[in-house]
Amino acid sequence: MFMRFFTELRQAKVPVTLKEYLMLMEGLDKHVIDRSVEDFYYLSRAALVKDEKNIDRFDQVFSHVFKGLERMGEDVAVDIPAEWLKKLSDQFLTDEEKAQIEAMGGFDKLMEMLAERIKEQKERHEKGDKAIGTGGTSPFGADGYHPEGIRIGQDKGRHGRAIKVWDKREYKNLDDQVELGTRNIKVALRRLRKWVRDGSPDELDMNGTIKGTAEKGYLDIQMRPERRNKISVLIFFDIGGSMDSHIKVCEELFSAARSEFKNMEFYYFHNCLYESVWKDNRRRHAEKINTWDVLHKFPHDYKVIFVGDATMSPYEVTYPGGSVEHWNEEAGAVWLDRVANIYEHMIWLNPTAERHWDYTPSVGVIKQLVGDRMYPLTLAGLEKAMKELAR
Repeated sequence: MFMRFFTELRQAKVPVTLKEYLMLMEGLDKHVIDRSVEDFYYLSRAALVKDEKNIDRFDQVFSHVFKGLERMGEDVAVDIPAEWLKKLSDQFLTDEEKAQIEAMGGFDKLMEMLAERIKEQKERHEKGDKAIGTGGTSPFGADGYHPEGIRIGQDKGRHGRAIKVWDKREYKNLDDQVELGTRNIKVALRRLRKWVRDGSPDELDMNGTIKGTAEKGYLDIQMRPERRNKISVLIFFDIGGSMDSHIKVCEELFSAARSEFKNMEFYYFHNCLYESVWKDNRRRHAEKINTWDVLHKFPHDYKVIFVGDATMSPYEVTYPGGSVEHWNEEAGAVWLDRVANIYEHMIWLNPTAERHWDYTPSVGVIKQLVGDRMYPLTLAGLEKAMKELAR
């Protein structure tokens, strides 16, 4: 059974090794957990999952391999604290539903009945009000209704009243192929860091203080500058048109970047970079900023990030006058090439799913102009992008 679990994790591309599997087996041999599914789940997750982005896939494999395992033990009711159930009843049950539970003999009786019926039942049961099964009004099983019950073998609740869910996937949004949330973006952006200590000494240097005190024989308090991320970032956001459908993920990226990078500047453009950009979309026509001024203002050690779907007519990139909003004297490709020549570290983040890129010619053109450094806005894509910027 455990070897099947190990092989299916490998097939699901969760990077588990034989060493980790043997460590899990050693933990089981030494009885480091109680004999419950929940304890085994947390132990195996701690032993086999090295990166939180793989937790969702781990949960899916665990649910598939050990589906129904909770029904095998005779003391299944022991793992559910009675105090917890009673608190849930006070919060979610009506007075009438509480009376129904009490009519059955209370929560202790409910747990005893579950253990007895697990012993008695040998096959699947549907409908009815007693056996563990699907549908019906039994307090045990799935896809039915009871004012308070134990859900077994169902991937999600229907009435929201089950008191135990073994296979709830708490980390669904951490899969590295899904679009990002602000929290996940912050995790990925943290890979782009260069710590330095500069500025005024306003932090206690504990090690230096201890060493100095030991050497001099009296209290020698030493201070040091706070450790800061020295990375400087310049972000250009494509705004309007086809990017309207990607506003949410761009807002999340912007929020996460502002939080992670203390030295960050941003500007907006539409479709492709031309001779001007802007900071305020409400004043975009009245308060434009010369692109040359931006490129001369920020030194070459800045990390440059373009965010856009690169979806437009190829003429908007390759020809003067190709812009749909104004007459551009120089092609967008010329401006992108200038940025690439000034800033060594430059990437393009595309919120469109990578599988769709080949259907839009302009995406291929932009990708070529940025030296194939275009990445999808997924956790995996953002991690690759940060590694490229950190080179």
